[in-house]
Amino acid sequence: MYLLLAAHPRGAAIQELTQAGSTQPANSEPKVVALSDLAAVVREMEAQRPGGQPPRWIWRRTQDWYPRLLASGVEVERCYDVSLCGNILAFSQFSAHTEYALNSERVPVEDPALPPKALLPPRPPADQGALFDAPSAGTAPGWSLADLRGEYAAQQAAVAAVDTAENRRNRLQLLLAAESAAAMVAAEMQHAGVPWREDLHEKILADHLGPRPPAGQRPQKLEALAAELRSLLNAPGLNPDSPQDLMRALHRNGIEVKSTRKWELRESSHPAIEPLLEYKKLSRLHTANGWSWLDAWVDGGRFRPEYVVGGVVSGRWASRGGGALQIPRQVRGAVHADPGHKLIVADASQLEPRVLAALAKDSTMAEAARDQDLYAGIAAKGFGGDRAKAKMALLGAMYGATSGEAGRLMPQLARTYPRAVDFVERAARAGEAGQTVTSRLGRSSPPPSERWFQSQRSATAEEQRRAESIARSRGRFTRNFVVQGSAADWAACWLAELRRRLRTFQTTAAGGSNAGVRPELVFFLHDEVMVHAPSASVDPCIRAIEESAKAAKELLFGPIPVEFPVSLAVVDSYDLAK
Repeated sequence: MYLLLAAHPRGAAIQELTQAGSTQPANSEPKVVALSDLAAVVREMEAQRPGGQPPRWIWRRTQDWYPRLLASGVEVERCYDVSLCGNILAFSQFSAHTEYALNSERVPVEDPALPPKALLPPRPPADQGALFDAPSAGTAPGWSLADLRGEYAAQQAAVAAVDTAENRRNRLQLLLAAESAAAMVAAEMQHAGVPWREDLHEKILADHLGPRPPAGQRPQKLEALAAELRSLLNAPGLNPDSPQDLMRALHRNGIEVKSTRKWELRESSHPAIEPLLEYKKLSRLHTANGWSWLDAWVDGGRFRPEYVVGGVVSGRWASRGGGALQIPRQVRGAVHADPGHKLIVADASQLEPRVLAALAKDSTMAEAARDQDLYAGIAAKGFGGDRAKAKMALLGAMYGATSGEAGRLMPQLARTYPRAVDFVERAARAGEAGQTVTSRLGRSSPPPSERWFQSQRSATAEEQRRAESIARSRGRFTRNFVVQGSAADWAACWLAELRRRLRTFQTTAAGGSNAGVRPELVFFLHDEVMVHAPSASVDPCIRAIEESAKAAKELLFGPIPVEFPVSLAVVDSYDLAK
């Protein structure tokens, strides 16, 4: 059962489609529902399951609808997010020849700070129905039913027109399904929240910074370091938080640095350097995750950030507010399981290098990674066992580090693993030439910037050198895009598979301390997931995580010899995971 869910002046409109892939309504009149009744209606439709299959909800943006349902205690199993899918179809090389892509005026998502409309397809023509982009109280967000049906029809036509060669159509369909599932995961994680002990966070801050200061004042330890810096630098009025003040004070004391970066400051032996570095470290903690952050972002023992699925062009997630994708080690001790629960932290080990081996079909690299640390295996085959050099060379190949030590190691890497190196080199050359590269499942890099096109019209020698620099920069981007984008494809499938498996878990036996509770995905970061699970569910959760990783590999690459191992830690608090 495929169900369109869209805005209506009286709340929301629901209409069933005749079959999978169809855009024809099964009935002429949609079901109009007041928003106050929507959760009950959705719950009833989720329970019907004709043929044993749950409905697939087709809506404009998951974030417009699903949080409202979750807040009412209603979960859905499947959805199709036309905004996320439209953004993929508009730029994918798999669908580039379709009318949908050729007529697209979409803007790729490059900056997680962009407003939500940057994530959306353009509005349908006005004659397709009224729009409700600024809903009044009691009015649902998003497009009308006609708008939604028209957009979905256009996307389905685009998918149907994709070439079946090399399984492209199926791969692209898998990406659209995984991206939509990821949107549900993001909403569910925001609803569940990361378990966060405010008392432990307060203790961490007090240990590092001293007692909580009055608003607008520095914590005790920061103020003591500031006073020490003023004395050591002979600058009574120094404000260490002002880069200009700090640079002037450093220069007056003969510390000739161009920035206050850690590596540059450490080149000086001046006695002010150590307290300055300590000040900078504690200041970051106070600013990024101090008392103000705790007051703003943690409520009821949960940290609930808003995730932006596909917020980076490669398919990686971003977040809005709270720094969800970077929980500093200093405060990870506050991420603490509830009583009777454990945190299961799973990390896909060395994901991007393993994805490269799979993409390039480099059997030598795949063999090097079998049953062991990938970098150690590479080192044993070509770098005299020096793991650090092997890692530097491989990361240099993926990120385009052609100078320095990484550049000097590149010839050895290319001799030992020619297919892997050739794969990223070809992606780099394509980017330099203004071409587009594509991830395993069909997410393509954005077209060259206007600056790139302008540089191609260079005439003078200086302009040509600038053009070459711009081309190399784009080549570094596309070189990594194919690997990072394909790793994001794998991670989306991993998340979707894990979510599906966790949903099958039976709740804890009635009468127990965790009755009615099942494991929840609460955190995701590129290649790491965190599950908050009742202690009795830990072992089956671990199996689900590992089986989901294997399934994701099979979905992307089939039965290949490359391993995608997952390292696991079962802990009470996040700081103990690594």
